[in-house]
Amino acid sequence: MKPALTHEYLLRPLPIAGMIVAVLIIVVIAFPLFVNANNFRPEIESNLTSTLGRPVQVGNLSLSVLSGSVEADQFAIADDPKFSNTPFIQAKSLQVGVELLPLIFGKHLNVTELRIDQPQITLLHNRDGVWNFSSLGAQSAPQPAKASGNMSAPPGVSVAKLEVSDGTVTLGPTTGQGKPIVYDKVDVSMRNFSFSSIFPVTVSASLSGGGSLKIDGTAGPINATDASLTPIQGKLTINKLDLAQAALIDPQLGIGGSADFNGVVNSDGHIAKATGTLKATSLKLVPKGSPASVPVQLVFAVEHDLKSQSGSLTQGDVTIGKALAELTGAYGMQGETISAHTKLRGQSMPVDDLTGMLPAFGVTLPTGSKLKGGTLSAQIDSNGPLNNLVSTGWVKMSNTSLDGFNLGSKLSAVSALAGKQTGSNTTIQNLSSDVRNSPQGTWLDKIDVVVPSLGTVTGAGTISPSNALDFKLVANLAGIGGGLTKVVGAGSGGIPITVGGTTSNPTFTPDMKGMASGKVKGLVNGGKSVGKIGGLLGKNKSN
Repeated sequence: MKPALTHEYLLRPLPIAGMIVAVLIIVVIAFPLFVNANNFRPEIESNLTSTLGRPVQVGNLSLSVLSGSVEADQFAIADDPKFSNTPFIQAKSLQVGVELLPLIFGKHLNVTELRIDQPQITLLHNRDGVWNFSSLGAQSAPQPAKASGNMSAPPGVSVAKLEVSDGTVTLGPTTGQGKPIVYDKVDVSMRNFSFSSIFPVTVSASLSGGGSLKIDGTAGPINATDASLTPIQGKLTINKLDLAQAALIDPQLGIGGSADFNGVVNSDGHIAKATGTLKATSLKLVPKGSPASVPVQLVFAVEHDLKSQSGSLTQGDVTIGKALAELTGAYGMQGETISAHTKLRGQSMPVDDLTGMLPAFGVTLPTGSKLKGGTLSAQIDSNGPLNNLVSTGWVKMSNTSLDGFNLGSKLSAVSALAGKQTGSNTTIQNLSSDVRNSPQGTWLDKIDVVVPSLGTVTGAGTISPSNALDFKLVANLAGIGGGLTKVVGAGSGGIPITVGGTTSNPTFTPDMKGMASGKVKGLVNGGKSVGKIGGLLGKNKSN
């Protein structure tokens, strides 16, 4: 007969289980006393050096059985000597996750995780567009190319988890020109990392001015000859990007503002394609410009050749309010210089929506005035390096008004000939001109302006970088009798006018010499016309 299963009988195994637990606790506590973690330092340094193709230094090691990791109090990866003698990565600590059983019973170090805390990372690129991380993991001997074009990766390298926590990344050129870009609070997480396969990766960082950046996607296999050519796919989100601080272009170009970006990046290691939407506020595009008062949205698609550092803008829908323009073209990055070849096309864009963008281009209207109503059409082609860009094309404006500016009062002597009374605003029925803009200034040619209160004004002239005006115009006045038309500006068909001053305070002076030096063929006897001409010729030229 079997004994009854009493309470005391069931408790008999517990002392044995307690002893096992006690032994395990003792092993956990005592094991680090018998295992010197620094014995593994040469192996860790050797493996990382072999894998990365760069000298790696690891500081004093300590073992934590409870966390299953070996921790170093210092960690550094050397930079490519072609770029710098300072470390590429330098961190306060490196935590290496290990498999405990092989370590305890066989003293084999099998790495499962890598965590780098508070690293200082320096990313540099030279005049040829080559990055200092391009040679990371590069093979010492050439390997046969795969069908994808990538070289074979270092074998046997696989880490279940690789993390970078609270890092600082400094990004800039090797020439030292321009202010480096600094990203703080950089966190990177990779799972199932391997040089020879695709692995998921997420990146987040803080930007200057309170902005943020996040990448969520995949990368790999690592290109073994140039790590910068590694295929990547993912979603990129940027909030409150300070264009003056974060743009990889010459700060002397004067570009500024804040931008938000949402898009997708897809690279096969040769061609990188990016699509998305960029929204910019307080945009400034020239050194002497000021922030725009209206937001700008750009829906774009870009294809970039990673080797040649050139690409094309295949889609560029620019929206400012209800105004829509199309921007397309190509660009090239030669060292520190970026060259562009673009075409901007806009048809019948509402002027009211565009006026807020004028300050971004450094365009200044006469003091107290504002464009209102009507439409603007433009075609502008831009070519050359960004620091010496030349833009040519034409602009046309219809049925608009320059409120707060009385052109008639500026041309009081001339407008008197037409017998017209003008108000405080200037109505423009049509305006067209050829345009050429460069750092040396703006040139306008084939100017043709129809102002119903006065007539037609034609001519050409320049606007200097300091907004000084130098125009030679001819006014054909409306409502003047045929006899006077034959007298005033007979050779040119109108009244010569010189425009000076600045864009904020223009001056208009009738060209008396042009009218009096052989061009006046006769006078109309009697009537009001003779009196008007006499008044015009006697008018003060400074107006």
